[in-house]
Amino acid sequence: MSERGSRKTQTGVVVSDKMDKTVVVKVDRLVKHPVYNKYIKRSAKYKAHDTDNSCKTGDRVLIVETRPLSKDKRWQVRQIIDKSA
Repeated sequence: MSERGSRKTQTGVVVSDKMDKTVVVKVDRLVKHPVYNKYIKRSAKYKAHDTDNSCKTGDRVLIVETRPLSKDKRWQVRQIIDKSA
């Protein structure tokens, strides 16, 4: 049995859980400005597959890259790191 290639992982915060088996995860990253050499916060939103509907808004989750599951979904929730209060 062959191993799959290494998959990208990202850590982010769930901003929406209104869909069935899908959550929207906001991932923040720091980028250095080319001229001013200051760090700027950039964010991206990804739709991720949540099989058990276990994620709630505010949870910190680890998502992993996967095959296309729908028009917009290319990520899957691997684990919940922190539950929201």
